[in-house]
This record gives sequence, structure tokens and C-alpha cells, in this order.
Amino acid sequence: MTLHFLDFDYSEDEEGTGTWDAMASVPTDRLPELLAEITALLDWAHTEFGALRGPVETGGLWDYDLQCERDGLPLLALGFDIHERQIHPRPQSQPQAWVTLTLSLSGGPAFAAAFVDRFGAT
Repeated sequence: MTLHFLDFDYSEDEEGTGTWDAMASVPTDRLPELLAEITALLDWAHTEFGALRGPVETGGLWDYDLQCERDGLPLLALGFDIHERQIHPRPQSQPQAWVTLTLSLSGGPAFAAAFVDRFGAT
């Protein structure tokens, strides 16, 4: 899958846990496209590693954090509903405003190898 909005920065800790951080800022009318890209990525992660989601330090193989910033509104935590395959809550914003989403993914070596193979993000 080619990513159009998300450009990840990669870091790794001394235990080999990889972290990918991306930030994308779009006008409100492009938000559905950005959400679709994030949805596809999180759907892949849940399909491949879902049962093993959680902090690596407590035995999880992968985890994520998704946040939304909107002009003049407080920071909003977002989540992926695995049953509906959608991001919730759906961010709302005023027309002509910009919305910024930040996504952080982390995972151990198995997740990292699969992520790089699928998305080419290193």
C-alpha cells in the first residue's frame, strides 16, 4: 500500500522496539482521505497482530496512539473500532479549517518487519 499523507519518522530503543511517528495536516475537505489511509493502516495492523496489541513492555507486540488537533478546539484522542473498521470519534471541524492528525505506532521485531514489508516505511 502506498501512503499518500503519512510520512513516518523511525526510532528504535535499546531493546529493539521500533516506533514510527507521523503527522499529517489537511484542510477539512481532505480529512476523509487521511482518515481512510489511517484506517487502512490500523485495519492491517489489527488483522495481522490485533490480539497481541498492547504496550511492548507488558507483552504486546504492537500498539498505537492517534490524536487529532483542530483549529481552536482541544486535542482529541481517537481510536480504531475493529468491528466497524472505522476511526472514532469522527473528527469534526469547521469548513476551511485545518485538521492535524498524529499517529504513533510501536512494535517489536516481528511487527517491524511486517510493517516495513507492507508499507515500506523505515
